[in-house]
Amino acid sequence: MATRRRRLMFSFAFLILAALLIPIQSLVHSERAHTEEPLVYYIPVEQTVERGLEAFMARSFATAVEEGATHIVLEMDTPGGAVDAAGNIATLIQETEIKVITFVKSKAISAGAYIALNTDEIVMTPGATMGSAAVIDGAGNAAEDKTQSYWLSEMRSAAELNNRDPQYALAMADNRIDLPELGAPEGDLLTLTSQQALQVGYAEAVASNRAELLEYLGLENAVEREMEVSFSEQIARFVTHPVVIPILLSIGSLGLVLELYSPGFGIPGLMGISALLLFFFGHMFAGFAGWESMILFIVGFLLIMIEIFVPGFGIFGLLGIAAVIAGMLLASFSTASMLIYIAIALVITTVVAILIFRYFGQRGPMRKIIHTDSTSTEKGYISNATRKELIGQIGETLTPLRPSGSVVFGNERLDVVSEGGYIGQGKNVEVVYTAGSRIVVREVKEN
Repeated sequence: MATRRRRLMFSFAFLILAALLIPIQSLVHSERAHTEEPLVYYIPVEQTVERGLEAFMARSFATAVEEGATHIVLEMDTPGGAVDAAGNIATLIQETEIKVITFVKSKAISAGAYIALNTDEIVMTPGATMGSAAVIDGAGNAAEDKTQSYWLSEMRSAAELNNRDPQYALAMADNRIDLPELGAPEGDLLTLTSQQALQVGYAEAVASNRAELLEYLGLENAVEREMEVSFSEQIARFVTHPVVIPILLSIGSLGLVLELYSPGFGIPGLMGISALLLFFFGHMFAGFAGWESMILFIVGFLLIMIEIFVPGFGIFGLLGIAAVIAGMLLASFSTASMLIYIAIALVITTVVAILIFRYFGQRGPMRKIIHTDSTSTEKGYISNATRKELIGQIGETLTPLRPSGSVVFGNERLDVVSEGGYIGQGKNVEVVYTAGSRIVVREVKEN
């Protein structure tokens, strides 16, 4: 009985102790949460804005959220880039609950300026610039009115998102706006220096380095972490660059064309396949291509290999090329852009192939790549012996010649062809010409 009573008292005491520890533990956690140092994540936004950068930014933001970052700093130095990639990055910034600051280290031009305007604050180094955000097409000309109108509305919305005067954002993208006091009279696009940006409210502060940036933000004791672009992401960013894509496609198609005219499988084929694999790898890693595009590419490659190694009528080669092009279109972030890239690659491939075959086919190392050898009588190749001794002999047609048929010369039967038209059966003919297996006869007219 006493033992049971002791057990009950022990259990009761344990419950009281547990009840007392719960609020103490909660208080400890609460105190730790209040004293925990802020975490700042630095994300580099460098070089051209393209879809590879977009994929890297998505990974970086996800990592920052997972690690519990309180601030994200975009360290920017970019000449701009693709409008669609910039739009997706802007959406990524708007959807995060973490405070995002742009630190312009050198320049935030074009799409870079648009991305910066979507962040909560902008801080610039003393020599940094921001602006010049007109939309241009692949040829370097101003985009069509519809695209310009869309881009101007996006620039306005980005400025108004954080209560900035939209006229300066519009002046960055529209040279019809006259702002001579900022060095942008009508006809010129607005590009702000750090002091000008501070003056018009497009920058909250000027800082020379990270330490001054953190001092302005009041984060001197913050924990700092830096996102780095992985090797795979560097490759993806390189191969998804708008200039690199048509180059890769040109190398790939040119390599396959040269392989079709060279014996076996060698350097041109490896060159072409490597370029196309690099294209698909970069687009898959950047998140644009799925396995269906890679499967189409592999099927197309196999069909092209069948065409190379198994002589046919070209149907396998055509199907293979169609499958590869379909895979490219599925892997692209823009079907229209990809069609333009493919057209550019086809033009480049055609021109370069013509130049190679015409001027280099018989010279230097190209002799080992392109098969140009041929068989001829001059080189000692004889498919059939030419029977010149038959010239002048008379024979009798065993079958009608229409214009080919059989003739008997003594005890020998030979296949011949008439010099002109039809010769009936049982007619006398004379051999007038021989070349290999070809024997030409003429009817002998009776007097």
